[in-house]
Amino acid sequence: MSGTRYPITRYVTHSNFSEPHRFFVNNISQLVEPNTYEEARHNPHWVEAMNSEIAALEENHTWSFVPLPAGHRLIGCKLVFKLKYNSDGTLERYKARLVAKGFTQCEGIDYTKTFAPVAKLITVHCLLTVASVHNWPLHQMDVHNAFLHGDLYEEVYMLSPPGYQRQGSTLCVVFTNPYMVLNRRLEAGFYFLGVEIARSKSRISFCQRKYTLDILEDAGLLGAKPTKIPMQANVALMPTGSDPLKDPTCYRRLVGRLIYLTITRPEITYAVNTLSQFMHEPRMHHFEIAHWLLHYLK
Repeated sequence: MSGTRYPITRYVTHSNFSEPHRFFVNNISQLVEPNTYEEARHNPHWVEAMNSEIAALEENHTWSFVPLPAGHRLIGCKLVFKLKYNSDGTLERYKARLVAKGFTQCEGIDYTKTFAPVAKLITVHCLLTVASVHNWPLHQMDVHNAFLHGDLYEEVYMLSPPGYQRQGSTLCVVFTNPYMVLNRRLEAGFYFLGVEIARSKSRISFCQRKYTLDILEDAGLLGAKPTKIPMQANVALMPTGSDPLKDPTCYRRLVGRLIYLTITRPEITYAVNTLSQFMHEPRMHHFEIAHWLLHYLK
């Protein structure tokens, strides 16, 4: 960072943290989670986590391995890797989740409705507020595998999980009625991925510090010049005005992560809502405004 004009160390400090909080922050920042199966398969800890995930899915009879019938199309899948930490920042375990790429399905063709069983954040805020006022103890927990049961009226064929193909690459898995695993599963009662919850003698605070730094790092903007406002004044974004992005996925992923960041950063809500209106066909100037917002977060 010595050659960077705006090093992140100039803007991030731990000096106001308590000693346990500083220990926690340092611990969760040390280890790196793999992004792909190819990166994870060389580490025995991640291999064990992947085997455990697949074993749990098979034990619950989530799917059957079959050839793809004529007239049906496959959706992909991906293993997502997360490190689970104890409340003091020490490593609890390695966790691998298999998720179906449901975003590749078309409404009206592959499905008619969706269902996302997630807790409303206002409920969590209320719960923690009451716990703080009454000085109730809080306990962190994590569920190894949670299955959401619901009727499935369509046959869903998914590619075999990476590294777990059976009898050749032409086989796929079909989800069996009446239960299926949704492509995003509830993992714990009041655990929120990417949110740090710290408690002092007087209050409970929410923070997405590491989550924000991860967004900046993925965008290559840890060394970017900061700006003081989330969106330039008098900016009127339009559906046209510049070339379409060659890969709109990067824009959609970035805006999706920014939407989640509004949990603790309400001042960016207007800018994020504006950017989210162009997810279907993002263009270069939309991406530039999104990067301006990242400069503000820096």
